[in-house]
Amino acid sequence: MKRLNPPQQRAVNTTEGALLILAGAGSGKTQVVTTRIVHLLKAKRIPASAILAVTFTNKAAREMNERVAGMAGSLADGIVISTFHSLGVRILRRDIRALGFKPNFSIYSTSDQAGVLRQALRERGIDPKQVDPDLILWKISGLKNRLIHPEEFTPSGVDRLDLATAAAYPRYQELLKAFNAIDFDDIIMMTVRLLQSSRIIREYWQDRFRYIMVDEYQDTNASQYLLISLLAQRHGNICVVGDDDQSIYGWRGAEVQNILNFEHDYPGCTVIKLEQNYRSTGTILDAANAVIRNNAVRSDKALWSDAGRGRQIDLIVADNEEDEAARVVDAMIFEQYSGRLSWSDCAVLYRSNSQSRAFEEKLRMERIPFVVVGGQQFYERKEVKDAIAYLRVIDNPGDEASWLRIINFPRRGIGDTTLVHLNQWSMEHDIPLFEAMGRLQDIDGMSESSKKTVAAFHRMMTEIITAFDQRRRLGEQTNALFNRLRIEDEIYRTLNDPAQARKRIENIEQVVNSLALFEERNPAAGLAGFLERITLMDNQDGDDKEHGTNAVTLMSLHSSKGLEFEHVWLVGMEEELLPHKRSLEEDPGCAEERRLCYVGITRARRHLTISRCLTRRKYGTVEERHPSRFLAEIPEELLSDTSSENRCSESKSADLAADFFARMLGEE
Repeated sequence: MKRLNPPQQRAVNTTEGALLILAGAGSGKTQVVTTRIVHLLKAKRIPASAILAVTFTNKAAREMNERVAGMAGSLADGIVISTFHSLGVRILRRDIRALGFKPNFSIYSTSDQAGVLRQALRERGIDPKQVDPDLILWKISGLKNRLIHPEEFTPSGVDRLDLATAAAYPRYQELLKAFNAIDFDDIIMMTVRLLQSSRIIREYWQDRFRYIMVDEYQDTNASQYLLISLLAQRHGNICVVGDDDQSIYGWRGAEVQNILNFEHDYPGCTVIKLEQNYRSTGTILDAANAVIRNNAVRSDKALWSDAGRGRQIDLIVADNEEDEAARVVDAMIFEQYSGRLSWSDCAVLYRSNSQSRAFEEKLRMERIPFVVVGGQQFYERKEVKDAIAYLRVIDNPGDEASWLRIINFPRRGIGDTTLVHLNQWSMEHDIPLFEAMGRLQDIDGMSESSKKTVAAFHRMMTEIITAFDQRRRLGEQTNALFNRLRIEDEIYRTLNDPAQARKRIENIEQVVNSLALFEERNPAAGLAGFLERITLMDNQDGDDKEHGTNAVTLMSLHSSKGLEFEHVWLVGMEEELLPHKRSLEEDPGCAEERRLCYVGITRARRHLTISRCLTRRKYGTVEERHPSRFLAEIPEELLSDTSSENRCSESKSADLAADFFARMLGEE
C-alpha cells in the first residue's frame, strides 16, 4: 500500500459496491488489481473462494495468480483467477447436464469445427464451392458472441452467406451435441444460457462469487458482458478495470460501450482514474494525449509522468519501404553503439503483418537477431494436432472429429469411401462412430479388406483406451503410445526433407514434455485437465522463450498491447496503413484506429521514432503515399525531423555495423 499513489490506494480500499477504475497505459493497474485482491483477503477477511478475478489471457491470469499467492500465501488458496473461457468451462463442467450434455464434453478446435460444419453442409445440400465454409464458421462465431442462437437467426434478404448460415447453423449445433462437444464460442454462450435458465444454478454461482473483478473490461464482448452482469447481480460487488482509449479489438467483437456505459449500468458507482504513468517520458505521453483527445466519445483523462521530458520523437520520412527499413535498422545500430541498449530493448511496430518483410530482410542482412511475434502457435501445427487427437479420443470416445482425424494417421489404407460408409451408417443408426467400427458385419458397401483394416484399428484403440490408466504417469504412457503408433516413421515417410521431419518429431516430443510438465504441476487435473488447458490457450499467449532472447521484436500493433520497450519504432504512419484502408471504410471517424495508434505510442519507455514512406509498391506498381492524419495531430514541437539529416549511405551503414560488431567481439 505504501508504494501506491493516492488514487491507487483509494481503488484498493474501495471494496463494496460497484467500482470503475479507469487505468491509463502504464499506470500500474496490475499492481492495483493484485493489491486489492490481497486487501480483500487480509484486511477484509473475505474467503478466497468468494473472490473471482477475470482477465483475457492465460498468461495474465497466471501472473496475477503468482503475485497474489506471493503476497497472501495460503490465504489465497481457493481463489479463482482465470480467463473468461476458463471460468465458463468451470461452470459448465459442474452444471452442463442441465443443457443435456455430459460433463466430459470435448471442446472442438477450429479444424474440428470445420469437419462438423462440412457434415452439416452435406446434410443440408449446400455446396462448399458456392459458399466458403470458413466464412460460415466466422458468421456463426459472430452470432454466438452476440448470444444469437440458431432458432433466433433470421437471414437478411437473399444474401448467400446468410442463407447458408441459417440452414447450417442449427444442424451444426445438433451434431456438436450428438458428439458431446462444444466449440470455443459455445463456452460463454452456453454458460450465459445456463445461468439465465436455472435460478438454482444462477444463485449458486452468485453466492459463490461475492466479490468480482474484471481486468481489461474495455475488451469485453456482448456475451462476456452479460456473463459478468449475471454473476454480479445478487451482491453488486463488482470492480472493473480498463481503459476505453485502449479498446482495439472491435473486429473480434469487443464493445467499447461496455466500459463507457458502466456508470449507467451501475448507478451510484465509484469512478477512480489512474492517470500517473510510470512507463514513458513526458514527451511521449504528450504525443499520445494529443492524438487520443481527437476521439469524440471517450472518458476524459490525460496521462502524466514525473520522469522528465525525455528526447523529442524522431520522424523518419523515407523514400520507400526498403529505405524505411534500412534507416530504422541503421538507427538501431546507432542506438546500440551510443546508448548500449540490448537488441531486446528495440521493437518495430506496424499495422499490417505484411510490413515486416523489409525489416526482416534488412535485419538478416545486418546479422541482427530478431523475432517475429504472431507466427503459428505450437498446438495449431498439424503433427501436434494429430498426436493430441489420440489423447482426445482416450479422454472422450464420443469425440467424432478426433476419430476421423486419427483413423488414417499413421496411414493404414483406410480410404475416403470407407470413411463415408462408416460415418453415414453411424448417423443413420444413431450409433457413435467408434461403436460402429465394432459392428462392421452390419455395414453394407465396404470391401472385406477395408473391414479387416478398420477392425484391426478398432481392436488396437479399444486396447489402448482400456489400458490407459489415469493413476499412472500420463507422460510415460503417452510416450509409449506414440512409439507404438510409430508416428516418427510416418513423419519421415511422408516428408522428403529429413531436417523438416526432425523439427516435426521434436514437436511430437514436446507434446509428451508438455503433458509431463502439466502433470507434475497439476497432479489432480488428469488428462482432461491437460486437454482443457491447451484448448483454452489463446493467440495472445506468446512463447515465453521467444521473448526471453536478446533479439529485436517485430510485431503488429494489435499484438503489442500490454508490452513495453525502451525504444519503439512505429512504422508506416501513412493514410490507408494507419489508419488502415479497410477500417476507414467501416468507421470514417477511425476511432479504433486512433486508439491503436495511441497504444503504439505508449509502448515506448525512453524513446519513440515514427516513420513513413513517400512511396510504396503495391502489386509491383509504385504508389504515392500520404502522411497519416494521426501524425498531423502530434504537436510539431514534440517531433525531431530526421528526414534530411543523418541519412547513412550504404558504406557508412556498413562501416558503422562493422565497427559495432568489432567492439562487441573485442569486449567478449
